[in-house]
Amino acid sequence: MPEIVEREGYRVKIRGEVPAEEVEGAYRLLLEAYRKRAKVPGFRPGRVPDRVLEARIGREALLAEVREELLDRHLPEAIRELGLDPVAVRRVEGQPVLGEPFVFEAEIENYPEVELPDWRAFTLEATAPAIDDQAVEAALADLQKRYAEVEAVDREAREADQLVVVPEDGSEVVIALAEAYPEVQKALLGRRAGEEVELPLFDQEGKPQGKTARVRIKEVREVRLPPLDDEFAKTLGYESLGEAREKIAEELRRRAEAEAQEARKTELLEKLAEGLKAELPPALVEAEERAIWGEIADDLAKRGIPLEDYLKQLEAEGRLDELKADVRQGAERRVRRGLALEKLTEELGIKLDEDEWRAYLDRMAQRYGLKTGDFERAVGEEGLRRLYVRRLHDKALETALAELAA
Repeated sequence: MPEIVEREGYRVKIRGEVPAEEVEGAYRLLLEAYRKRAKVPGFRPGRVPDRVLEARIGREALLAEVREELLDRHLPEAIRELGLDPVAVRRVEGQPVLGEPFVFEAEIENYPEVELPDWRAFTLEATAPAIDDQAVEAALADLQKRYAEVEAVDREAREADQLVVVPEDGSEVVIALAEAYPEVQKALLGRRAGEEVELPLFDQEGKPQGKTARVRIKEVREVRLPPLDDEFAKTLGYESLGEAREKIAEELRRRAEAEAQEARKTELLEKLAEGLKAELPPALVEAEERAIWGEIADDLAKRGIPLEDYLKQLEAEGRLDELKADVRQGAERRVRRGLALEKLTEELGIKLDEDEWRAYLDRMAQRYGLKTGDFERAVGEEGLRRLYVRRLHDKALETALAELAA
């Protein structure tokens, strides 16, 4: 029978034993497998003696194979019998010897004991913003822009215009002056089609790069907004402008509450993760680190930058250690959030019945414009498993929030 030799937090050391006759049997089977395919001068196929096979292959090498075969069979059995939930097996000691039981010891990172903070005493700050007349008018203004007519004009550019500019690569870029950076507005206001202009460049965060790009103005376009009246409301599907304002206000309130609910879920999860009591097994953190590095590599690849080149640049700038520390901290945060979600789901006894699961899949399929069956096939078995866990955890957060609001 296997036994636990040491246990400290997530670290567990176990001992197992394989009977001597099973070691002998595994060794004999391995020799037979080699004998069937061995081609040794002076011996017929399948008739090579044990001593010759052992001399050619090496008894230590044969026993090493026996060891792996026995561990593949008995280590999972030992873990299962002891009721462990392993995250990783760090080290296995012990070598089989013919004529003796094979005793092995394994150091395991077990799923940690997790204790949630007293979340029922939490006070959450995220609330839905009030929807006032100004918000409704802003939404109507956005709709006006969507239905606006745009026409090329032969005059100087004004603040409400759009400009089509052509950089040196020959592409066309449309710039709405009202939404452009002030520096870009200043460079383009009062300009006409055919003129060339130096435009300041900005990074993805909106910070000036200290560089410019020379562009040619191809067109100045005047934007004509439709009148804000009942006729415009009818194009939106309403009977009047008054009804449009009412329905838009209702939709804005619905969206605001949905966004606030998501913000409350995030806030609750962060508080749970911060107050969580658990030792983090290194294997869990390392797995998340690998995932984050993969995401960084994918993001860089979309911009045509190899990860290796990016890391070399950071190292040259002395910023590589900072990124590594950020990745490590991010991985630990993810692990803590994952542990918190699983423990909350367990404590609340959250389950998904078949109707809930099917309804969720239907919604997801609709989001991607697919039939549910096509969506399931596209996602695959592993993807469906992840979606199931995600929905289960989301339901746990929703249930906890409902308790807090009661």
